[in-house]
Amino acid sequence: MYEDEDGILAVRLARASIDKSVLGKPIPEIDVPDKFLEDSGAFVTLNTYPAHDLRGCIGYPEPYFPLRDALLRAAQGATRDPRFPRLRPEELDKIVVEVSLLSPPRPMKAKNPKEYLSLVKIGVHGLIVERGQFRGLLLPQVPVEYCWDAETFLGHTCMKAGLFADAWLDGKTKLYSFTGEVFSEERPRGPVTRKVLDGA
Repeated sequence: MYEDEDGILAVRLARASIDKSVLGKPIPEIDVPDKFLEDSGAFVTLNTYPAHDLRGCIGYPEPYFPLRDALLRAAQGATRDPRFPRLRPEELDKIVVEVSLLSPPRPMKAKNPKEYLSLVKIGVHGLIVERGQFRGLLLPQVPVEYCWDAETFLGHTCMKAGLFADAWLDGKTKLYSFTGEVFSEERPRGPVTRKVLDGA
């Protein structure tokens, strides 16, 4: 569980990394509390302002790096998300920065795949779908933003993995869930607030 001040610091770290990366400058040393030195998954999302269209989203679902490093790496990656043109200096004041601080993914277990419909909690869980070399992830805020139910969320996560929407019904498909605490700038470089993810 992260405090609001942790979320503010996380967004500030991501913003500093984004600004310096785009401008080609070194990232300054920023003192962080001990919890930011513990391994944790994290994603950094860039949205245009005020339209709030996705501009980039990169992260690490697994706790491969200390949280500070995960945030800095994800922020740099979000500026050159391969789905979008590389972020330009003139865009820096036209985006809002959002960070998702993640729990480690846990395998979802069900005797019958249809049980996943009751196991997936909208506004609580993010999902990972995995089958062979195919893997897809959607953060917990995504189904809330699009008003999806559990079945739609499962289907879109499968499609994100490059699978058919109903692949979650196949016993060979592995599902993992995780939780996330989400913090975002209200406006470019503005106040940072915690996002409350209300379930559908």
